[in-house]
Amino acid sequence: MNDSEGAGPAARSGAPSKRADARRNKETLLEAAAAVFVTSGVEAPVRDIAARAGVGMGTIYRHFPTRADLVIAVYRHQVEACVEAGPALLATSASPHAALRQWIDLFVDFLVTKHGLAAALQSDDAGFDTLHTYFIDRLLPVCTQLLDAAAGAGEIRSGMGAYPLMRGVGNLCIGAEHDPDYDARRLAGLLITGLREPH
Repeated sequence: MNDSEGAGPAARSGAPSKRADARRNKETLLEAAAAVFVTSGVEAPVRDIAARAGVGMGTIYRHFPTRADLVIAVYRHQVEACVEAGPALLATSASPHAALRQWIDLFVDFLVTKHGLAAALQSDDAGFDTLHTYFIDRLLPVCTQLLDAAAGAGEIRSGMGAYPLMRGVGNLCIGAEHDPDYDARRLAGLLITGLREPH
């Protein structure tokens, strides 16, 4: 066995670790960007995102050359986070209604970012429509699962569909990113409380 053969496995074993580190760094960036977008809108300065993520601005531009690239990546990241959160919250929350309420909080944060997406895409209607379809396809089944669980436990009225609920919450979030005195989460919470089955 020569030296280059001996180095092969060690070199190969380092590659997955580097990929995992790069993936973690990207996740950190996306989470930081999502948090900044929720509080300051999608036009927030890149330096604010870099500061929150603890990286240089060059790192952000290396991963996401344009603001639209960053916003779309945050959008997809938040959709997948909401998808994963549904079953996890059902498994760990005190009740299905509590899980639904916590999930709606995540959904509100996502929607506040989503409302700035069209501008970030510079009126790319086709791109926005594709993302909207992806959003509905991924989140509708999760919201349905949460509603069915809460209705099955007798905590909420049965018959509330996921689509009208998501649409209603979406309407409550319009303009929230531009008005610090408007609490979309609180209003959405009141809506979820209103679904409770009277006893």
